[in-house]
Amino acid sequence: MRAMVTARTSASAATSPGTPRPGLRERKKMQTRQAIRRAAYRLFQEQGYDATPIDQIAEAAEVSPSTVFRYFPTKEDIVLTDEYDAVLEAGLRARPADEPLVESLRQVTVAALGAIAEAERAELVQRMRLVREVPAIRGRTAENTARDAEMIAAVLAERCGRPADDLEVRVISAAVLAALQEAMLHWVDAGPQADLAALVNRTMDVLARGLTL
Repeated sequence: MRAMVTARTSASAATSPGTPRPGLRERKKMQTRQAIRRAAYRLFQEQGYDATPIDQIAEAAEVSPSTVFRYFPTKEDIVLTDEYDAVLEAGLRARPADEPLVESLRQVTVAALGAIAEAERAELVQRMRLVREVPAIRGRTAENTARDAEMIAAVLAERCGRPADDLEVRVISAAVLAALQEAMLHWVDAGPQADLAALVNRTMDVLARGLTL
């Protein structure tokens, strides 16, 4: 999911047991994407997002600027693009068909978060801060969240036999993603000792009980 959640870290963290190992070519692509992202995050931390041009990121990642643009069409995409969409969709489809969507998302999200390495958590914190602080990234986050909501709506629609554009299906899908993003922002504000999985579980509890206090 984008900026996660919209929770995304490395593809290796999200790979579930039984998932076929990517081929050599795909692994090399993933490594290049990760090298570009890590170089970018380091430079963003040192000198700020707006002050970091693509050519500096390319030099730090030891690739050409054209390679950066091949993997990430815009600088905002470096922050927001990852390998989690396919994993999230596959995880949701693997859950029992009669399981509530909130519970399915809880299980898939918490399992992914549990596999995140400490260095990747620091990168995730930085990502969420950039989402909050950089207007261009906030704008792209909204676009990406809408795309993720469409994916979740499609899975939910299949489960309940409704069309993907059904209003209730769309409301539930959008609400879940918005709630997860708030959980992520709360986690960043709470500091490094906060338990992200616990916050996600608490968020899902709010949704499961019908948005009551």
